[in-house]
Amino acid sequence: MQGFPRPLVRTLFVFLAFVMLPFEARAADDTPLTKEQIKQFLETAEIIKSKPSSKGVTHPSRLTLSNGTITHDASFQTIDEHKSEMKLESGASEINFVDSYKYNIAAYQLAELLALDDMLPVYVERKWQGKTGSLSWWLPVKMDEAERFAKKLEPPDSDKWNKQMYRVRVFDELVYDTDPNLTNVLIGEDWTVWRIDFSRAFRKNKDLRAPKNLVKCDRQLLEKLKALKADELAEKTKRYLTKDEVNGVMARRDKIVATFQTLISEKGEKEILY
Repeated sequence: MQGFPRPLVRTLFVFLAFVMLPFEARAADDTPLTKEQIKQFLETAEIIKSKPSSKGVTHPSRLTLSNGTITHDASFQTIDEHKSEMKLESGASEINFVDSYKYNIAAYQLAELLALDDMLPVYVERKWQGKTGSLSWWLPVKMDEAERFAKKLEPPDSDKWNKQMYRVRVFDELVYDTDPNLTNVLIGEDWTVWRIDFSRAFRKNKDLRAPKNLVKCDRQLLEKLKALKADELAEKTKRYLTKDEVNGVMARRDKIVATFQTLISEKGEKEILY
């Protein structure tokens, strides 16, 4: 989450079309859809319109879906690239490079286990025009974090904002995203924060990427992290993560928990947990 993002090189910039649809689609009786209903809609609703994105190397498409009652947009990403070595935009090289839509789905499934799925759009797997990819619920975005930073805009409720960002940073360390740039943090009209695009996450590295970002933690999240089981994660993500990738998550989980336990012992629980 450090510094400015690379200039328009990847990620879901198509999200930034300032969608006017509400985040919670509503059924005929005007009740908000549950996450399970949203999943079913994304998996089964008819795709009635599509619009390609001209930005980002992963070229996500904006699809319009309808089931006859509800019409809503979604982002479709099909990237699934594997290379023994990849020269990155930063000039560095990465061995066993992967850029895959599968990690978007795995991230959402992991977020469900940790009760963090409210800060990600719903992701499912779907096939369209002969290609399989991740399909995600379109979000009501007014800007991304890069734009907020550039314009020096301050959130109206700094405490709420900080608590949201603490959760994002913990999750970023857990999934080890090698491209966690500011365009991947989206901001809604009410300053709700969402984290998107995990296609370069889930590296096998067992160390934390930026442990200095671990400052405070939601109490419930810390308990969920402690309770996370490798077999549970492996079963839930078996179609999207390898055994080594699951082991990487669990090793980083251990270090995240240990980091917060050390901070609590040094500064006191009230200073670290909220």
